[in-house]
Amino acid sequence: MQYFTALKIGEKRVRAAQELLSRYTGHAMPALALRDNKTNNWEPVGEETLYAVVKEPSGYMIAFCDSKGTAKSIAQWFTEDVKNEILARIRKEQNMQEYLGKLVLPI
Repeated sequence: MQYFTALKIGEKRVRAAQELLSRYTGHAMPALALRDNKTNNWEPVGEETLYAVVKEPSGYMIAFCDSKGTAKSIAQWFTEDVKNEILARIRKEQNMQEYLGKLVLPI
């Protein structure tokens, strides 16, 4: 796929994930629009949306990612109680599954 075509598709998916995550967290940031596939072919992030949680000393980060773990949107930092409330609402209202693999985050 051409770079600009993949980027436009990826940006649309990132925007949708960011809007959805913002609905639950109050504020979310965009993450990655393109997936690293170790080839010269450009690939947008996947269409599917799963949630992932990262624990850091600062608290918990919630990310929406595709099935390969590429983060589309992130929101940070939450206490454990707030994180649990947010995730309960996401699971209930969106019936979203958790991604348990290695999450790919923007650096």
